[in-house]
Amino acid sequence: MRVLLLLYIASWSLCCVYCKKREGEDKPTWAKKDVRDYTDADLERLFDQWEEDEEPLEPDELPEHLRPRPNIDMSQLDFSDPEKIMQMTKKGQTVMAFVRVSGNPTAEETKEVTSIWQQALWNNHIQAEQYPVDDNRVIFLFKDGSQAWKAKDFLLTQEKCADVTIEGKTYPSPNEKKLNDEL
Repeated sequence: MRVLLLLYIASWSLCCVYCKKREGEDKPTWAKKDVRDYTDADLERLFDQWEEDEEPLEPDELPEHLRPRPNIDMSQLDFSDPEKIMQMTKKGQTVMAFVRVSGNPTAEETKEVTSIWQQALWNNHIQAEQYPVDDNRVIFLFKDGSQAWKAKDFLLTQEKCADVTIEGKTYPSPNEKKLNDEL
């Protein structure tokens, strides 16, 4: 027992001696500064040093502007259908769709209706996040832009949807046209 205690004390004292912080040895001049005195260049060097041994991120983990663009097969494009071209070119990009709810709904009614639509889209494997803009207007955000046109087709079939705007083009709902014709 005594031997173990002596070994423990000896190893602990060795650790204390060799783990002592050495003043100024093996450090570049910029690293000897106080952190509050670092310039942007010093911080950039420190960041580069930090990232040196890091593995590169997977493409789906990169920010959108750094992700590789999917290849588009131009032979499969039907140039007579501009919507199909937009759908193919927006694949993998974030796209927003502005959806207007018909009538004069309150903000709470709009939230309720659009939440049902969002759930229906999710059930159909179309990932969309919704953000209210006005009492009767909501933004649906699609991480994969090609899904926005599929969602548009679904939303335009809904009774309370007035119109959908994607990439600056407004698609009126057939239900809204019927209401206007009746009035």
